[in-house]
Amino acid sequence: MQIDISPTRRALMLGTAQAFTAIVLAKTVAATETLPRMTVTRDPSCGCCGNWVDHIKSAGFPVDVIQVDDVLPLKARLGVPEALMSCHTAEIGGYVIEGHIPAEAVKRLLIERPKAIGIAVPGMPVGSPGMEVSGQTPQPYEIVIFSAGKQHVFARYRGLQQV
Repeated sequence: MQIDISPTRRALMLGTAQAFTAIVLAKTVAATETLPRMTVTRDPSCGCCGNWVDHIKSAGFPVDVIQVDDVLPLKARLGVPEALMSCHTAEIGGYVIEGHIPAEAVKRLLIERPKAIGIAVPGMPVGSPGMEVSGQTPQPYEIVIFSAGKQHVFARYRGLQQV
């Protein structure tokens, strides 16, 4: 006895959508399970640094925090250009993460693995992760990728949204 199975177009589309969703979820779970440990060095009295660490942790990064009174010697040792310095410095996967960078940009850096020292958000733009101010519209800001003597724009953001 032969059974003829002829799926409808709707059933095929639904099955395809379910398969796609399952693959995306599996990749997302795998990515969050394999995120490398980040070490953040910050001033103990800086509240925005603590807020940024919370943002990074909520994105699934395991984080170690080192509190020091003067982060400048570390920045110099790691090769962060003075014009790109911010209030805290992180190290992850062989890269330097300087300032209020969204977690998604850090993940992109770790996936793409460009030849660079790291990425930075100079200063402390309002609306960047850790610098949210109630009632104020987030400022647009650039994430700069840098290496010895070279810098260019890695991404542009407004708040947590890439633009």
